[in-house]
Amino acid sequence: MERESNKESLPDDLILEIFTRLPSKSVARCRTLSKHWASTLRSPEFTKLFLASSSTRPRLLFAVERYHCNEWFFFSSPQPQNQYENSLPLEYHTKFLGDVSQYICSYASGLIYFPFVRIIDVNTPLICNPTTGMYAGLEVRKYSRSRGFLGFDPIDKQFKVLDFLSVLTVGSGEPGWRHKDVSCGPYHRSPTAGICINGVLYYLAETFIEPSFLIVRFDVRTEEFKFIDASCFNDHIQHPTGLSLVSSKGKLGVINCNYADADGKRTIELCMSVLEDDEIQEWVKYVYTLPQNEVLGSCEFSVAGVTATGDIVLCMKYICKPYFVFYFNPKKNTLQSVEIQGFGTKFEAVENRGEVHAIVDYVEDLSLNDAKQLNSSISDIKSLCSCCQQKGKLNYIGEEA
Repeated sequence: MERESNKESLPDDLILEIFTRLPSKSVARCRTLSKHWASTLRSPEFTKLFLASSSTRPRLLFAVERYHCNEWFFFSSPQPQNQYENSLPLEYHTKFLGDVSQYICSYASGLIYFPFVRIIDVNTPLICNPTTGMYAGLEVRKYSRSRGFLGFDPIDKQFKVLDFLSVLTVGSGEPGWRHKDVSCGPYHRSPTAGICINGVLYYLAETFIEPSFLIVRFDVRTEEFKFIDASCFNDHIQHPTGLSLVSSKGKLGVINCNYADADGKRTIELCMSVLEDDEIQEWVKYVYTLPQNEVLGSCEFSVAGVTATGDIVLCMKYICKPYFVFYFNPKKNTLQSVEIQGFGTKFEAVENRGEVHAIVDYVEDLSLNDAKQLNSSISDIKSLCSCCQQKGKLNYIGEEA
């Protein structure tokens, strides 16, 4: 008893500092230990501390889609801290089964949005936290088969889904889908992914009457639309998937790749156009020829994005062994190859390989665990896998991939 009474408890600020160094899913588990820990680890003070700490260690998030069995797996790895790192470990987070439509997932501020997931024979929009495995089903908009995009307002801390000209605020308790009256000629969305930058959602669209590209700009907070001329990309009108929308130091960028043969080797040229001023709609174009790399010169790859430090990140499109991510520094004209280790033989076999959708500068944010937004375990519902027509569970954190 005397020994117990002499024990000194750790100061609260030190305890909070320790918890900021844990992964978000570990913090989420600790919140369930008691009311005291739930209150402490949900406090605005700790949430801000955790986000500040997490922002110093951004990661590369991998969403791996396996078509043949309708599975999505989520992994992440550290981003290299210096030019000498050539191998980094991979951490598995969670997965779920579901008949996902042809519409690709959308990402904003730590959450993934799927416009249509078949759950118990019902198509529903679904939003989930890829590191904790928490999810929330959203209201289905009638007569909609468009893909939809997820946006985040950093001021009011609200997520909103934009489906053509209809808007849904996530977890607010407000009425469902709200239609916005916007004066604009008819257009349809291109199959490229949208991107949310500092509370503004951008996506590529194509006009109907005279086919031409435009950028749709949607302010998530004010819900105001703006249409930006993007006819400078009309050379890709037949193959819009060759264009990737990225954030270039807080500004919208559009990247496409060109290829040429030089002495029997493939030369890769990156063309990046940056919207320097969306008021006067000024685009500035940059062209970079990548240093020769044997692996990159022979594989299929996609543009994952641009890091906060300015590196353009390219990822191998399909999982294989070895699997590489490439970091190109435009200022230094250097190309760093980093092998990502840890997918495992289940994914590396050719017959099982999945397509990789990567997201740069992924930061874990505990405010995303708010119960109003992510209120259930993904293991609580069942799905019908269309390829095998057998019932299976949507899987939660901790299950082996």
